[in-house]
Parts: sequence; structure tokens; C-alpha cells
Amino acid sequence: MAATTRAAVTSNATAAAASSCVLLKTPFALKRGSNAALSFNDGRRLSKRSFSCKAIYNPQVQIRQEGQPETLDYRVFFEDTSGKKISPWHDIPLKLGDGVFNFIVEIPKESSAKMEVATDELYTPIKQDTKKGKLRYYPYNINWNYGLLPQTWEDPSFANSEVEGAFGDNDPVDVVEIGDARGKIGEVLKVKPLAALAMIDEGELDWKIVTISLDDPRASLVNDVDDVEKHFPGTLTAIRNWFRDYKIPDGKPANKFGLGNRASSKEYALKVITETNESWAKLVKRSIPAGDLSLL
Repeated sequence: MAATTRAAVTSNATAAAASSCVLLKTPFALKRGSNAALSFNDGRRLSKRSFSCKAIYNPQVQIRQEGQPETLDYRVFFEDTSGKKISPWHDIPLKLGDGVFNFIVEIPKESSAKMEVATDELYTPIKQDTKKGKLRYYPYNINWNYGLLPQTWEDPSFANSEVEGAFGDNDPVDVVEIGDARGKIGEVLKVKPLAALAMIDEGELDWKIVTISLDDPRASLVNDVDDVEKHFPGTLTAIRNWFRDYKIPDGKPANKFGLGNRASSKEYALKVITETNESWAKLVKRSIPAGDLSLL
């Protein structure tokens, strides 16, 4: 029988510092397409008083693991405290104000299992990607925490004239978080964007937003792309090269990058986030056909 475990979405550091948690008089989430409090799919609303522990922003959310890791049936579901499933893609808010955003960890740094939100499954749990019925792994470990920005979507019907006319890849926007701490699958971290890389994967636009957790010791030192070069020298080049080359061992060509093959500014990253959030809003309002995507 597949194992089922439950865990609060917290890091070891946060658990050890439980006494530093504070109550915030802010809503857990935003109602889709407005500034009101988020309603879950059954119409219930979350309390406006919620816990926040340092950089972890997961009040009243827990994860439930079904199955064994590194198996085809393994899933990481998100739930509210009543045990009702919610979608990490649709129900976790994107924006927290003051240029801060939620980031959901799919792949912890220094790991190689290709985990991702299952956008075509009910409640969009995190699972390990497959190809031809086999679990997918990167050829080598990824060196940064990797995941998604909730409530974003790269529209496959939109040709981006600034990036060689490439169409969106039909997924949430990817995030590369460069902080020191290793995340956990399903963790929700508060991050600030620093730069954007316009990867083109087999003709599809696949944005990589470079961020840092607010809990990282060097977070206050970096606020834009130039700061990354100063305080994390070589990191932007390493990220670009990692994503450029990771398919080569499988016999595929290297990925390309638009925008002059360089990382763009924080301002440009915020532009990408805004545009893809607007695309997601159209998707969940069904202004754009969803195809096989789950909107629950």
C-alpha cells in the first residue's frame, strides 16, 4: 500500500525557531483577479489572521505526500487545515506586496529528480515528471532551489515579439532561487526577483526568474541584476549555462536564450511576472481555452 504522510510546509530552521513566528493581520491569499481575500473552490474564505515564520509563507497550509518518492504514483498535495485539497498553482497567492512574491519549491538544490506541478491533474499536485513511462532525472544536480511562481502562466498562443516571436510553454513561470539554504519539495518561500533569463526550449519561451529568499543572509545586499554579479559572482552565467546544456547528455541540442543571451534587470523580471499573471487570470476566467490544464 502506498505510504501517506502529512507535514507542515516548514523548514528545519523555521521549526527550530518556532518562537519567532508572529501573527500577521493580512489575508492568506488574494481572490483571483481582485484585491479581495482568496476564496477556495467551494467558496470558503481563509482567516485574515495567519501565521508566518521568517521567509516561509505557508499559513494554514500543509502538504500531504501520497506514495513513495521516486515512484510513478508519488504526489505532494497541498491542503488547508481542514484537510481540503487546494492547488499550489491557483490557490497560493502570487503577490505579497512591496515587491515580494511567493515561490513554491519543486526541486530542492543539489538534487536531480525532475519534480513539477502536475498542471493537468486535479489540484495540481507536485509529481516527478515522466517520459515514455519512465521517471525523469536531470543528468546532474541542479545547484539552486527551483520551482514556480503561483498564479502565472506562459500562454502558448502568445508570440513574444521581444524574444524571437517565441510562444509560451503552457506552464507557470519558473523560478531559480539563489540563496544558501536548501529548500524542501512543497515549501513556500517569500522571495524578491532580481533578474530574468529568456530561455527558448525547442522553440518555446520558458522564462527563468532569478530570485533570492528574504531569509537569506545576503538578501538585503541584492536588489537587481548588477547586485547579483557583485555578491554572487558567476551565478547568472552558471544558471544560464546549466539550463543551456542540461539536455546535451541526452543527445539534444543546447537550449537558446533571447534578449541578447544575457540576464535582464529586475524591472524586466517584474514585467514578465505581471504579464504572465495577467495571462493566468484570463486562463482561470476561461477567457482562453484551458485545453488539458486543470483549473481546480
